[in-house]
Amino acid sequence: MSGAVIIGAGPGIGQAVARRFAREGLPITLIARGGQTLRAVAGEVASHGASRGAPHGVPVVTLQADSADRAELDAALDRAIGEHGVPEVAVYNAALVRADEVGEISVREHMEAWAVNVVGALNAAARLAPAMAARGRGTFLVTGGMPEPKPQYVSLSLGKAGVRTLVALLDQQYGSSGVHVASVTVDGPVAPGTDFDPDDIAEHYWRLHTQPRHLWDREVLHAGRC
Repeated sequence: MSGAVIIGAGPGIGQAVARRFAREGLPITLIARGGQTLRAVAGEVASHGASRGAPHGVPVVTLQADSADRAELDAALDRAIGEHGVPEVAVYNAALVRADEVGEISVREHMEAWAVNVVGALNAAARLAPAMAARGRGTFLVTGGMPEPKPQYVSLSLGKAGVRTLVALLDQQYGSSGVHVASVTVDGPVAPGTDFDPDDIAEHYWRLHTQPRHLWDREVLHAGRC
């Protein structure tokens, strides 16, 4: 059974999204840079295994890769396909979040942020979306943010603007072939028990994945609780 691939599978949104899709019985592939992070998230996902058709949980595969390294990311995605086939849904949740104002960081630092925040999503789509399109269905979702740019977060504001444009470009290229491309724009700091609880945010990803084609949204804004 094809499953869900979560790139940037950290303890916040990534973990919550993985749990949400696991509840529906989808095999899960977690991709992150750190092995310790992957082990912790995999344990959480496995312990919340799906209740429908998989009473003992769902298969969870963990793969280490830096989302800014195309060769590493391609290799991880190829292994994910080898384990569970072309995914039904892929979520790009990796981001480099830091406070920086105009002129504060170097060109190299801007390029490093852009590589994680935008180019990694582009490379993931380049590896997965054509196969989804050839199959005639699939969902590619990106975690967005900054509906309005913030001068204290320049590199992140630029990156999230880039994500919005990337989603539009991917939709233009693959939408007609059955690939639903969209972003979930999160307008606040993610923390359990707040208006930006990751479990609440994860519901957007599931709704986007299950939307009928004639109702597809390209962006969903989470500005508080669902």
